[in-house]
Amino acid sequence: MKLIQNMVNYKINLITGDELYKYARQFKVKVSREEAEKIADYVRGRQLNIFDDQARSKAIKDIAKLTSPETAREINRVFVMFAK
Repeated sequence: MKLIQNMVNYKINLITGDELYKYARQFKVKVSREEAEKIADYVRGRQLNIFDDQARSKAIKDIAKLTSPETAREINRVFVMFAK
């Protein structure tokens, strides 16, 4: 299980705006290309652990400041899906 968590976190920590936009469309999350780029810039290189509730919560709060609370909620929904 730890291996899968590491792989998911690794992918999230290297995600590009285009990849995030593609995943958002796949999961029916309303995110503009500009928002996807801002979010990707934020998470890239932060060593974010989406399996840690506190770390994910802090990241979602920061994403809400960059985009909007609605977008942050949707991104959190995607992170939770990845974490299951």
